[in-house]
Amino acid sequence: MKETIQIKNFKGFNWYGFFTLYTKEVKRFFNVFAQTILAPAITTILFYMIFTISIDREYLGSDNFTFSEFLAPGLICMAIMQNAFANTSSSILISKVQGNIVDVLMPPLSEYELTFSYLLGGVTRGLLVGLSVSTVIYIFVPIKIENIFIVLYFAFSSSFLLSNLGILCGIWAKKFDHMASITNFIILPLTFLSGTFYSIKRLPEIWHFIANWNPFFYMIDGFRYGFIGQSDSDIMIGISVLALTNIFFLFLTIYIFKKGFGLKN
Repeated sequence: MKETIQIKNFKGFNWYGFFTLYTKEVKRFFNVFAQTILAPAITTILFYMIFTISIDREYLGSDNFTFSEFLAPGLICMAIMQNAFANTSSSILISKVQGNIVDVLMPPLSEYELTFSYLLGGVTRGLLVGLSVSTVIYIFVPIKIENIFIVLYFAFSSSFLLSNLGILCGIWAKKFDHMASITNFIILPLTFLSGTFYSIKRLPEIWHFIANWNPFFYMIDGFRYGFIGQSDSDIMIGISVLALTNIFFLFLTIYIFKKGFGLKN
């Protein structure tokens, strides 16, 4: 008696395939937990210790919060952003270099399942790193949260955007040198020009103008606002900029997955 093979017909969103790929992405970075979660947390703590020791407490000229309280949210958000980007970009680029990207493209996964699986994998790593950094920093500085909803919005939106950018860069890059160029000449400059370690009000006029066009600035500034209740820009502008930027890059990523640019050739 012959056995019949039943082909599963996926109608609508393939939740099973989405969850399988998402789980694969999470397990991928959890397998090297010390490298992907602990190492970034330790690096961020070192940044925190160096800057708080070397910079005067009166640097900001504010009686409402200390420099330590100002710096901590910026470093936490920076860690979230960098690790969300690293997760998606490395996942796709390694798959392309090793030639096993076909294992992702062959299953019945549409551009929507592919996009959201990778995105949420990057978001998960970014938020886990942010949580670990926050826990360790809290030991040194009992940071307070002024608005938990603002903190959660900017934490999720920042990791979502950087995960999106990581996917696009991973698709574009053909070798690790390309990815290193993007990280060194685009991601890092935008991060350091975002006001992570300082208030952009202290910048010269031309650099202050440039910083206001930097979406990374609104991520850091908005996230910090959730902790200390003050920001260098209108918080509603930051919320709007981040929402619109996320929507734009989300549709761009879905479109690129649909067309297969950088993946099928």
